[in-house]
Amino acid sequence: MLRRLFTLLVIPLMALAAIGLTAAPARADDIAAAGRGVVRVVTIAVVDDQVVGFGHGSGFAVAPNRIVTNAHVVDLAERYPDNVVVGVVPTEGDKSYQGKVIAYDALRDLALIEFTGARLPPSALYTGPIDEGGAVVSLGFPGNVDLATARSAADYIRPTSPVRSEGVFSGRRTLGDIEVLLHTASIARGNSGGPLLDRCGRVIGVNSAITRGEEGDSTFGFAIADTELAAFLREAKQPYAAVGTACTSIEDRLRQDSDAEVRAATDAAAARRDAASQAALSRERALEQARIEAEHMRENVMAIAGLLLVAGALGIGTAGLLESRGRRPAAIWTVAGGGVAVVAAVVVFVLRPSGAVDLPAAPAGRAASTAGRSVPVVEDKALGKLMCRLIPERSRITISSSDDVPILWGAGGCVNGKTQYVAGNGRWERVLVPETEQTVSLLSFDPLTRTYANTRYLMSGSGMAAARAARGETPGQCTTDPAAITRLVGQQSAVRATLPPLPNEKLVYSCAPAD
Repeated sequence: MLRRLFTLLVIPLMALAAIGLTAAPARADDIAAAGRGVVRVVTIAVVDDQVVGFGHGSGFAVAPNRIVTNAHVVDLAERYPDNVVVGVVPTEGDKSYQGKVIAYDALRDLALIEFTGARLPPSALYTGPIDEGGAVVSLGFPGNVDLATARSAADYIRPTSPVRSEGVFSGRRTLGDIEVLLHTASIARGNSGGPLLDRCGRVIGVNSAITRGEEGDSTFGFAIADTELAAFLREAKQPYAAVGTACTSIEDRLRQDSDAEVRAATDAAAARRDAASQAALSRERALEQARIEAEHMRENVMAIAGLLLVAGALGIGTAGLLESRGRRPAAIWTVAGGGVAVVAAVVVFVLRPSGAVDLPAAPAGRAASTAGRSVPVVEDKALGKLMCRLIPERSRITISSSDDVPILWGAGGCVNGKTQYVAGNGRWERVLVPETEQTVSLLSFDPLTRTYANTRYLMSGSGMAAARAARGETPGQCTTDPAAITRLVGQQSAVRATLPPLPNEKLVYSCAPAD
């Protein structure tokens, strides 16, 4: 019955949403990316099949189907589960979903809601230090904005983007036994349960209350602290993403990483040149040694030929002496032996080594020459199992894990036996557009420096739709077919054209053979 009443309330909304909503274009904006997982939490109280109460707050996803909000937002649902329906209204799409409270902590003023029917991009909890005076951003659905803009109750369950407000972090305080964050970002009733974010879009608290402004006093907001949120999620046995790296701008990180990439390539090239120089030096030494040995061999063979010639001459002379003394049989054998020695001396001299040494082929270089200029050639040999470890000083993380990444690098850019990369700009590259995530990843691997990089764009629903349309059908396995590779290159270029100017994350890894 409650589901039917909730559906009756939502169906007119869906019609309005289909007519009136226009999705905002995708932007490389960390706060907008965080807003993809922010929701409006609606409670509908029903008595005798009649809607007798309606309330709402905010929340954010910590898993694709789990929402954190304030306990006081869903207090009635916790106390009267048979008479109160909980609704989850995402910021994108044209549908709302019914949820249920699965964890409730009145002391911390936190609750966990589960729903089915959609997958939301989870937010990440920032676990690093928060500097006083640092910028913070609040996302949610303030009631005073709704009162000014809503035309009917249906507007409260129409998917729409959350309201953002900016301020500064003013320090940690204690309310009762609960640690809270004091801040100046503007919030109102309706923001309850929404996230308080750092400027990289990571959750640092859950907005819960505001101070009263009387006689010109400034208004401050209170957010349940990150420490309390983490403890609540652990007690609820709810896994969550956590990031501890400091917030840096993507522009600074890309510039720093570009410099680091150039240095790494230069160092790798220098190391290869040093190795090539050492190899050439060793080669010259080996060649000189071979020449000396060959000359010694030639001289030894010629000496043997000389000895044979002398022995043959002595044998012939001795035969003449024996003949003069009437010892003909002995003379015959002696002259025969001397003749054989002379012939052997001639044969040995003719077949003596020349003393020349063949020069071994030099190893192939990494660059080919075309019309006098150097063109980088991507190595396509198999490297086997690699373990890639994050380089924090070259990376920018907002929501992703910093765990090691194992890859199996095969010949011709075949990764893990199924994903085909294409050669370009001196490295292997692949653009991934998944079906179940709102993220486009630009992956690259440089065999010279053994550097693996994942540049991530956290996209809106409309942005992902455009990227998937541009991608079309891609090879489901590795291939060496030139026509298939050409199609893949074209598809990747088409996807790149749909992306915002700047990514949200860049994760850079150093790879080495796996143990």
